[in-house]
Amino acid sequence: MPDIELRRVEANGVALNVALAGEGPAVLLLHGFPHTWRLWTDVLPDLAERHRVIAPDLRGFGDSERAPGGYDARTLSEDAEALLDALGETSAAVVGIDAGTPPAFLLALRRPDLVRRLVVMESLIGTLPGAEDFLAQGPPWWFGFHSVPGLAERVLTGHEDRYLDWFLTTGTLGDGVRPELRDAFVRAYTGEDALRCAFAFYRALPQSAEQIAAAVARQRLTVPALAIGAHPVGGALERQLRPVADDLTGHVVENSGHLIPLHRPAELLALLCPFL
Repeated sequence: MPDIELRRVEANGVALNVALAGEGPAVLLLHGFPHTWRLWTDVLPDLAERHRVIAPDLRGFGDSERAPGGYDARTLSEDAEALLDALGETSAAVVGIDAGTPPAFLLALRRPDLVRRLVVMESLIGTLPGAEDFLAQGPPWWFGFHSVPGLAERVLTGHEDRYLDWFLTTGTLGDGVRPELRDAFVRAYTGEDALRCAFAFYRALPQSAEQIAAAVARQRLTVPALAIGAHPVGGALERQLRPVADDLTGHVVENSGHLIPLHRPAELLALLCPFL
């Protein structure tokens, strides 16, 4: 197993906690909620055999700086761009899941000279058409709860472990995650300020949707892209991307919950390794 270095990197005005491993063409991994870079624990060693793996905690998440703002997709994509520049990388494959997907998409759209390949998983891309079936009963319940300014972090402070357990269990179809990972995620989201930063992503979703709509009106996604679904998003992400992408492959991982890298790492690696 390759050594993993944790490094503090200044990028776009924030200090990011970054896990680094391996050598070779760069692969940037962007996690979502309620995760940190440790979401990639079970796929990182294999990827690091052939790549320089760069796995940051997003701004405000995990051990990265608790920035007061900047949780919209455009700013998060600029964080990723600045991180690659700070690490001396001029080309990278970018992989995003959940909250990491919109910034990964925008970065690939804006900088096809920088992003050589794009992988997106288990998320929607703003309000692009194609997700109507997924949204037929409305968005997931927590989107609204997280979006009310100041509410969720006050209600949940002191109960973070039970709240995160629901997402970690549901996201693996009842299997749960290993205790050491569960405990690391709970620590990362404990405290009102940590929760505020996490929920700021949801509060920025309308702004992010506007940014995405404006971006796809100007340009197409030209880099080779892979859209991976599981439960609950399924094929909705691929359907959103199909009209705006020149080179798109879609795949749904059967019998996998939302947390594909932890729930079905072998199946995910079978898709990532030949594509990256």
